[in-house]
Amino acid sequence: MKTPALLSLALAVLAGSAQAHQLWIERDGDGPARVFVGDVDGERDRGEEVAKLAGTTRLFAADPAAPLKLTAHDDRLEAPAPAGADLRLVNDQVWKPWRAKDGTLKAAVFNAREGRRDTRAALDYEFVPAAPQGDRFTLVFKGQPVAGKTVTVVDPNQWAKRLKTDAEGRLALPARGPGRYVLVASHSVKEKRQVVGETVDAVDYTATLSFVVH
Repeated sequence: MKTPALLSLALAVLAGSAQAHQLWIERDGDGPARVFVGDVDGERDRGEEVAKLAGTTRLFAADPAAPLKLTAHDDRLEAPAPAGADLRLVNDQVWKPWRAKDGTLKAAVFNAREGRRDTRAALDYEFVPAAPQGDRFTLVFKGQPVAGKTVTVVDPNQWAKRLKTDAEGRLALPARGPGRYVLVASHSVKEKRQVVGETVDAVDYTATLSFVVH
């Protein structure tokens, strides 16, 4: 078992690379929302590592102030969700704030979305479709497009490809057949933010978008 000091170090290393760990939402049709933790194209967390996030993950449909009730399963969090709605979540407590090598106090914020019906942004960091159910997206951070950002696209066969947003933050999905796709991007900014009672100096954001192509 890791000691607290080693655990803190391990979490800081992971948090330093948002591409190394993600939260994402999966849904089949109008079935329940399933929230997974880990690597989209690799291993997923299980057990206690998943269960401890049930109380800090805010999953919602149309209204951020009306979160859906999550229950913990061994490999996922799960919640019933309204039919025909895109789903979103926020969690800024996956890891406690940590000190970077330069002494900066940092935090990690995870934003996730499932579905591509809605053409507006409702999260700080989000992939927004240009048209409902379309395959072109704009990566937006607090209302502004993010240009030249590396995006990892994981296809239904767990094949991962890295693309970049253009000068206007746009990205076209290279479709590779039916099934579930997940897009992942990270973004680090210097900003003051309250996280678990501490004021941090910088934040590492991660955005994921998942959807099913029929």
